[in-house]
Amino acid sequence: MSHSHHPEALDSVEEVRRAVAAQLGTIRRDAGLTGLELAKRCGWHASKRSRIENARTRPSDKDIRAWCRACGAEEQIPNLIASSRDADSMYREWKRVHSRGLKRAQDSVVPLYLRTEHMRVYCSNVIPGLVQTAGYATALLSSIAAFESVANDAEEAAIARVARSEIIYDTRRRFALLIEEDVLYFRFGDADVMSRQLGYLLSVMTLPNVSLGIIPRSAVREMWTLEGFVIYDDVQVQVETLSADMNIKRPGEVILYQRAFRKLSEMAVHGSAARALIREALGTLD
Repeated sequence: MSHSHHPEALDSVEEVRRAVAAQLGTIRRDAGLTGLELAKRCGWHASKRSRIENARTRPSDKDIRAWCRACGAEEQIPNLIASSRDADSMYREWKRVHSRGLKRAQDSVVPLYLRTEHMRVYCSNVIPGLVQTAGYATALLSSIAAFESVANDAEEAAIARVARSEIIYDTRRRFALLIEEDVLYFRFGDADVMSRQLGYLLSVMTLPNVSLGIIPRSAVREMWTLEGFVIYDDVQVQVETLSADMNIKRPGEVILYQRAFRKLSEMAVHGSAARALIREALGTLD
């Protein structure tokens, strides 16, 4: 069930790639150039032009610039490059993302955080990154680095993650967080790390712009547990699977996640009932 997203995400990546290729084809025809003439103007082998136009080869930013200039369509460059990069960000393998360092992966989402006014987060397996303490984040990121056999810069990454999370104190933004009750018991780090983490959740709950819901184990399920996801405003959903980070921007799919979030939200307890569940979990650490 949890992997049902993969083919879909890959399909939408393909769709964006094909759309970019089709647009390049249109630009070439509008300029009245044959495929051969275009290849010649770009200084390419004829087969490269045909591979790009048939979406078999992904054009680099440089290729897109050369293509548009050859056709006198410079004004199209920014949009085409943006679409092409979009396809890249839609489905990114963690191993590739993390091979450049866990810290860089933390920093890479900062611009997205800053653009977002309303963030909705659902987590079924870990405390949301937005409200992780440095100790918890270090333990979690270390286990990710070990599992993926990438360099372990978990401590620097944890510091970056906590710094990035300062945004939660910006009262112009709203945050709705939902976690499954089990997450309060999944241990990353020792008892001390866990008790600090749970204590931090209690303090974050008092912020006026933050709503934290906990779905009790005993809740009657109207929605099964899903892989963790974040909805950024109403424009983008980030879904984390074991192998990849997927960014979904198709309106129809975004609406689907919004609906799931609403259903999960209805099953959750908030306020004093949620605090009681956190205190209960804290009690098991003694």
